Amino acid sequence: MQALHFEEALSKIIAQDPRYHQEAYTFVREALDYIQKSIGKISRLQPRHVTGRELLEGIREYGLLKYGPMTAMLLEDWGVRQCEDFGEIVFNMVDHGLLSKTESDSSEDFKGGYDFFDAFRRPFLPAKIACAPAPEPKSSQS
Repeated sequence: MQALHFEEALSKIIAQDPRYHQEAYTFVREALDYIQKSIGKISRLQPRHVTGRELLEGIREYGLLKYGPMTAMLLEDWGVRQCEDFGEIVFNMVDHGLLSKTESDSSEDFKGGYDFFDAFRRPFLPAKIACAPAPEPKSSQS
């Protein structure tokens, strides 16, 4: 994928759907590259299709590897607060020709993936605190 095409498409996506920062799209693209490298290819030239669940796990692994304890804060800053947001980002990219999908792929694949506290914050907590239940999310109505 050419960088200029990617940047132009992202500009169009964000103009139509400003919920997510450009960095969120770049992060998802990088995480997809990361997971495709780790799971291999169908052939030398064709990467294997990645399911929504596999992508979610790749996003979690890649985020922790790249940003460590800052992952959750960065995602929130980019407008990503739950796994369903990754689905929205992926399908925005599909709609603009940046990613492809199969007939069985759906934004539903991203629902109920994982709790962001457990996925991105708990791994960095001291053991005593990490075993405690996750705090209740702050209400956006405050």
